[in-house]
Amino acid sequence: MRPSPTPASDRPRSPAAQFATTDRLSDYWRFYWAVAEAQISRWLPTSPSRLLDLSGPDFQGTSRAVAAGHDVVTLLPSVDAAIRWPLTLVNGRAVVPRPARRGRLRHVVGDSAFLRSFAEGSFDGVIADNRVLSRHLATEGSMAEVARVLRPGGRALLCVDSVVLGMALLAEQDYWPELSHAPSADVLLVPWPDGSITRCFTAEQLTEMVTDSGMELEWIRPRTVLSASTVEMMLARDPRSMGRLVEMEMHAAESDDYVGVHLIASVVKPV
Repeated sequence: MRPSPTPASDRPRSPAAQFATTDRLSDYWRFYWAVAEAQISRWLPTSPSRLLDLSGPDFQGTSRAVAAGHDVVTLLPSVDAAIRWPLTLVNGRAVVPRPARRGRLRHVVGDSAFLRSFAEGSFDGVIADNRVLSRHLATEGSMAEVARVLRPGGRALLCVDSVVLGMALLAEQDYWPELSHAPSADVLLVPWPDGSITRCFTAEQLTEMVTDSGMELEWIRPRTVLSASTVEMMLARDPRSMGRLVEMEMHAAESDDYVGVHLIASVVKPV
């Protein structure tokens, strides 16, 4: 007698299924964005600043910057993509404590790869999170634009797809010849299951691109080290362990082991 097939909902998710579509209600993606918000909170300037956010309308870190007192210009692909703030319920009521100074949010429609609408040195910081630079295949040009709009001493937070993710996607789609050359490729472009193309980076390639743009690297690390299966297993055991998992991740990601599917980096424009 043949064993019953494993239900689709109980099967381990492949890298493509896990990372090609952001299921914000899944345990892993709730963890992922909690880590991202913790990372951006630590990165934000200590004094009120003018920031340019290139990360897209679904990026959840923008509200952190505004709540911390920074004025944020968010670049959107269209007027219809305006950010809608999430509703936070505390004891059944929408109670959100406000800081002494809340920043301002301004929406501007434009192409995040070309920032010609902004003058040189217009911003104290640039947030290019949510894999936006990996979706710009000519990433060097986008990085040069980020450097141009930053004032001297200004900083940028970057997030890109890693070669670890790229190789997993290539293997799943049976691109074996391409996979054999992936670790040594100067530029690794990877097709996603939805038909899009992403550019994946090693830590060394990202560092080189930053240096070539005239910027200086402050640090680089994986966004997450803990695997999706580990996170989901721990939260299934104890749904209240999210805070401990995030804190564990923040310590683990400070190592030099760049094993994550996404890399984040902080860079500064020399004075």
